[in-house]
Amino acid sequence: MIKENRPYDLFFEFIEAYSSAGFRGINRQDALILALEEMMKSHSQFFCIFDMIHMKMEFTSEGSLQMLGIKPDQLTPYHFKEATHHDDLKRNELGIAKLFKLGHGLFVARKGEILISTDFRFRNFSGNYTNQLVQCYVFYSPLPADTVYLLNINTDIEWCIKMKQGSHYYLGNDLSYFRYPDDELLMTGHVFTDREFEIIRMINNGLDSEQIAEKLFLSKHTVNTHRKNILEKTGKAHISDLIYDLYERGIL
Repeated sequence: MIKENRPYDLFFEFIEAYSSAGFRGINRQDALILALEEMMKSHSQFFCIFDMIHMKMEFTSEGSLQMLGIKPDQLTPYHFKEATHHDDLKRNELGIAKLFKLGHGLFVARKGEILISTDFRFRNFSGNYTNQLVQCYVFYSPLPADTVYLLNINTDIEWCIKMKQGSHYYLGNDLSYFRYPDDELLMTGHVFTDREFEIIRMINNGLDSEQIAEKLFLSKHTVNTHRKNILEKTGKAHISDLIYDLYERGIL
C-alpha cells in the first residue's frame, strides 16, 4: 500500500508562528491549529512540542487521547515510555538517550536542527498495541530564551504490511524525510526480518550459532546463513560492528 507523500509545511508554519512565544498560550481555535488538527485526524497522527532544556511539554494536539490514551493537557514524556510495548522498551530508552544527546549538542552549538525517526509499538486508547512511526524534529531556538525544542509526530502505520518484518530508522539533516510516511520512507534504515533481528539480539546476549540454533529449533547451518545475510544487508564485516552501530542508533 502506498500512502500519499505529503510534506509537513504546516509544521514549519507552526514553528514560525509560535516559537517566538515559546509555544505558550496557543489558542486551539487558531486557524493554523485547526488546520493541523484536521490533518492529524485524517491521517491518524498527533504531535507535541517539548522544551528539551527546561523539560516542559508546551503543546499537544488532540490525537494523543486516541493514540496513547492520554489527554493533551496531561501528556508527559513518561507516558510515551509507559505506553511502549515491553519488547520495544529497551530500544525506546536507548533512542531517548540518543535524542537528548543530539539536543544537547545543538544547545552547546547554539544552532542547528536534526531529524531522527523510528517506529515503536504503543498502547492506544483501547488498550491494544499499534505500530507507530515517531518522527522527532529537534531544533535550536534563541527565542524567547536559548533552548532546544523537540517537535514529535506520532503516526499510526499499521497499514504498512512491510513493517511487520523490520524497523525504520533515520538520523540526519535531510528534511525530505520529514513528511507523511510512505512505503519508501518506512523502508529506510536497518530493516531486518523478525528472525534476523531475533538472531542479532541473541548474539548480543552472548549466544553462539549452535546455542541459537538450539533455542530456535533451527540447524546451525541455517543460523549461519542468517548471519551471513545480515552482514551482507548492512555492509558490515563483523556482527560486533553491527551491534555497536545499532546501539549507537538506539535500535538495539
